[in-house]
Amino acid sequence: MSGEGAPGIVFRTMRYEDIPEVSAIEVESFATPWSEAAFISELTQNQFAQYIVMEYEDRLIGYGGMWIIIDEAHVTNIAVTSDFRGRRLGERLLAELGSRAARLGAERMTLEVRPSNVAARRLYEKFGFEAVGLRPGYYSDNGEDAIIMWSELPFRIAAGSSKEVENVEKGTAARGRD
Repeated sequence: MSGEGAPGIVFRTMRYEDIPEVSAIEVESFATPWSEAAFISELTQNQFAQYIVMEYEDRLIGYGGMWIIIDEAHVTNIAVTSDFRGRRLGERLLAELGSRAARLGAERMTLEVRPSNVAARRLYEKFGFEAVGLRPGYYSDNGEDAIIMWSELPFRIAAGSSKEVENVEKGTAARGRD
């Protein structure tokens, strides 16, 4: 379990009993949220799936998921509950996903993000993600395209990023859909 250099923050593998809380964060975070059934399927039927939760003082405050396929990690979801946003916890969550992906043998990571989600794009760019393509009409709620982004692992965090994120990447210590 990571989080040593980050008082109060704990990362752990998502469990079945986390799904109601994860779903609540999903609903408040995304225009087209995944259902509880989708998360159940990911945890019980998808051999490539790796999902983690982020807790603070025993409260689930964020989660992230990815698929590890050979030497690539594809971020499926990443979100922090609304009352904990703006505290760089998304950075911590993405860093933890990247660290776990690298330990599992991934050499690169990919995700999709809405062009309109400027905050998420900036976060991903801090971690070395670069736009490499477009998926036209990817988002079903409004037909918005998705920017396809890739980064090498381990992450090379951009200059000026918080020291905490660098510590997570060194192991001392955050949706691809957007």
